[in-house]
Amino acid sequence: MPLRGRGGGAPGGGAAPAWQGAAAFRAVRRGLALMGGGGMALARLGGQAGRMRLLPALALACLLAGPCRAADLKLATWNLAWLSLRPAGDPAIPADVPRREAADLDRLAGYARRLNADVVALQEVDGPEVAARIFDARNYRFVFAEENDVQRVGFALHRSLVVTRNPDLAALDVQARSRFSLRRGVDVTVEAGGQRLRLLAVHLKSSCHDSPLANASTPQCQALAAQVPVLAGWMAERRREGVAFAVLGDFNRRLSPRDEMFQALSAAAPVVSVAEGYSNPCWARANSGGRAFIDHILLGGAARQWWRRDSLKVMVYTENDPRLREVLSDHCPVSVQLGLG
Repeated sequence: MPLRGRGGGAPGGGAAPAWQGAAAFRAVRRGLALMGGGGMALARLGGQAGRMRLLPALALACLLAGPCRAADLKLATWNLAWLSLRPAGDPAIPADVPRREAADLDRLAGYARRLNADVVALQEVDGPEVAARIFDARNYRFVFAEENDVQRVGFALHRSLVVTRNPDLAALDVQARSRFSLRRGVDVTVEAGGQRLRLLAVHLKSSCHDSPLANASTPQCQALAAQVPVLAGWMAERRREGVAFAVLGDFNRRLSPRDEMFQALSAAAPVVSVAEGYSNPCWARANSGGRAFIDHILLGGAARQWWRRDSLKVMVYTENDPRLREVLSDHCPVSVQLGLG
């Protein structure tokens, strides 16, 4: 079902800007935000020996080299770690999860504004009401899995995009009848710059980052192993259709060309992992070189050609107090640019 058409009205009754003009404006605004600092710490990761290089001026490239491409699409994924407005003591939330105050939500909203993505795959978000505390609902609409879990998967989608919601990938919840079920995938199609892109947001089973999946010996790895063919099947269907697609989210897995999960997914449909060969600086200790990614963006079909190399960014938090990790998130937003024009 289309959520809105190009040229439809914006909230408040005003006319929404055309996608290309809005994207160009947002690209300029992103560059100005970087020039001003303001907590926008973007890290570009070095591929050799997992070392990290900071490129604070990378997002200014379009400003320095000439006019920005109007048909760029910025994709991001962000696990917001038990983001909910439920009161303290709610039985759906573990007792050891800190309750966020209004100031914590405002801090996250500031990071969302600086992220300024067109599409954000969300994980661990308790629905559209709390999502609207982080992402301005005048600019974004929200699509979430049709289930009642607190840790839901969904999307924040810029209102200038034409969006069609597809059925949830419910089969990803391989423990649907258990007390603690797993998460569904959320499936949408977006149209921008004259192109169509199928998107799947996922949050896969945790605690099996690199253990074997074949003959898995733990319940966590057994669950993840059961999710792999479901995800591979969705990707294989996109390959048969010949459409561009992306799978974004918290895979809870250190994907690499040697990883059996990545091999299974790549066999279903050739994909590129935009973080391959890089390390993640999110909450990394000084001089540690970062850590392996478990938040991934996989691109398939024509999206592999649309991918702008060197556009991978991780928005690291400027707060250094480890106690704030609990009220921000233990995950940082990961983003990439696609050139659709």
